[in-house]
Amino acid sequence: APWCPMMSLTPSRGCLLDLPWEDILVPHILCHLPLQQLLSLQRVSKSFQSLIQLYLANMRCFDSSQIGPPIPRAAFVNLLKDNEVLQQLALQNCSDWLTDRELLPVIGQNHHLHQIQLKGCAQLSRHALVAISLSCPNLRRLSLAHCEWVDSLSLRSLADHCKVLEAVDLTACRQLKDEAICYLVQKCSRLKSLSLAVNANVGDVAVEEIAKCCPELEHLDLTGCLRVKNDSIRVLAEYCPKLRSLKVKHCHNVAESSLSILRSRGVELDVEPPLQRALVLLQDVVGFAPFINLQI
Repeated sequence: APWCPMMSLTPSRGCLLDLPWEDILVPHILCHLPLQQLLSLQRVSKSFQSLIQLYLANMRCFDSSQIGPPIPRAAFVNLLKDNEVLQQLALQNCSDWLTDRELLPVIGQNHHLHQIQLKGCAQLSRHALVAISLSCPNLRRLSLAHCEWVDSLSLRSLADHCKVLEAVDLTACRQLKDEAICYLVQKCSRLKSLSLAVNANVGDVAVEEIAKCCPELEHLDLTGCLRVKNDSIRVLAEYCPKLRSLKVKHCHNVAESSLSILRSRGVELDVEPPLQRALVLLQDVVGFAPFINLQI
């Protein structure tokens, strides 16, 4: 008969901790439990504490949001102090407690990371990004959204060492200008997804370089990039045949004359065609959808 948790109540038939830890408990049972529950298990007994520490040392993915409220600095350091096999690290919106002092040791001992999420971690510095670039050569996905400490020098370090990047989110990294973005895409030509939203310093020069260097590009977010104009959007349409979505809302210098090329290819855009937009506005005014017979 298959093993049942109830057996732990019957000493003659064994208990949970009698199962092989590294072969059964860690990879096949504990991995299905929420991290917060696993941490609670540490308080059951010394044996459970040792088991959970073994799990934490072999954990491939760490997401701070699974723990709940902001965790103390010391607790975070203790959780990952023995782990050298992390592949995914998600620490979004940890600005209340996360600094270089806590992050750098984790990055320094985990060279297999291929996905890092640092959205909104405002207390970090450029040294964090340099450490990531030096320690994580296989990095594929990186989110630095709303990390205004990202500058051109740290981004150049990332581009020089992380050549297999496929997705980068630089939303609201307002220190970055065209030159830094151009350097990134020249070195990281495998990019499939890139966000440069809410950055008034990004313009046509960067967008055209993205188009020419990243033929695999599928998603580009230029929301609020006020310096982007029609010419670079046309270059994007010419050089990026795999483009699936483009966000250009609040790009006031981008008009339908350039977007229609992408629209005709089925690219998902976040702005409506002028006629459709006019009909929606008219509906708001008169209170019903007008029926208009258009012959083109």
